[in-house]
Amino acid sequence: MKVRKAGPGIHGDGAGLYLRVKPSGARSWVLRVQFQGRRQDIGLGGYPTDLSLSDAREQAAHLRKLARQGKNARAERDRDKVIIPTFKEAADAAHDELSKGWSEKNAAAFKSSLAMHAHQVIGNKPVDEISTADVIAALAPLWTEKPAQAQKLRVRILQVLSFAKSRRWRTDPVPDARELRAGLARQPKSGNFRAMPYAELPSFVAGELSKEQAAGRLALLFTIFSAARSGEVRSAQWEHIDLEARMWNRPAELMKAGVAHSVTLNEPAIAILERAKSLSDCSGHVFPGSRQGSALSDMTLSKILRTAGRSETVHGFRSTFRDWAAEQMHSIPDPVAEAALAHAVPEKVVAAYKRTRFVDLRRDLLAAWGRFAAPELSGHGSNIFELNSAVGAGH
Repeated sequence: MKVRKAGPGIHGDGAGLYLRVKPSGARSWVLRVQFQGRRQDIGLGGYPTDLSLSDAREQAAHLRKLARQGKNARAERDRDKVIIPTFKEAADAAHDELSKGWSEKNAAAFKSSLAMHAHQVIGNKPVDEISTADVIAALAPLWTEKPAQAQKLRVRILQVLSFAKSRRWRTDPVPDARELRAGLARQPKSGNFRAMPYAELPSFVAGELSKEQAAGRLALLFTIFSAARSGEVRSAQWEHIDLEARMWNRPAELMKAGVAHSVTLNEPAIAILERAKSLSDCSGHVFPGSRQGSALSDMTLSKILRTAGRSETVHGFRSTFRDWAAEQMHSIPDPVAEAALAHAVPEKVVAAYKRTRFVDLRRDLLAAWGRFAAPELSGHGSNIFELNSAVGAGH
């Protein structure tokens, strides 16, 4: 009777439950609790259409109990109203929203790394049920094998969980980075990517050239001959290649530094491109992935090295090139080698050599690199000779 006859205003029922009556006579229930030291007013529904007095008291008691446990009572109230997506669905939603402020390259890396390493472990699990143990399970396969990649994956998983929390898809805190490290093995000390000694490179290249010329192997060889990053090679499009000028013009969005860069193509690189023509109609990716329109994965190139019994990394071939240039090409200034690797070189240094000569020096350097790494593709025959007993006899 009191509920029905209450006038405009707020009327307490006790223990934080209130009846709010508007001047129009509309009545609704409100529960007042504390969450993280702040007052929280939670609407429960109207009277009598949604909740009777006894229903309101029952629901208020339930939510007060959750609040005493330190939980977010409002979020718990809304759980039945919110459709909780899976981690994969949340990752897609996060990508769609957050990528508006990212470069195309970063947006693609975010999506591909989660698809390759996280979705198979936690992709189908509701995002509000993802625990610290789940994140550790997703990171563990990469954590010591590929520390840098694992660190990026951790950041992206936590980005998705933070985004889900902002959308009220989860109430639990995002796992703390320290908790994650506590559940994972110690990562090896950071250092340079393991590189193949340049003296061993020609033999390795000759061996790979004798095998089936699949897209992954051709991409690896092109990566070596151009001294490029594997991601730049895997993203290379035929429209970036100028065979007549013997140049690979890479747009800014493909470059780590976000600055367009052109690579002079040596004879072995041209030979690889000629072989790659059979993989497509000379449109789209130069080295296409298995699915139409897709790029090769970074694991494809690494797998070729593992299959060949090598422990080095694909990125390490850039160090192999740099060591060779420093020790074998004394006539080429260091800034030229740095420019060939697309490292930043001050404009005044380029001007000191005159821009046209600087490009010519880069072309000479990469041409010599091609002759060293793959003489059989450079018109110089093989530089691998079989030693016989005559050598030891003083001949």
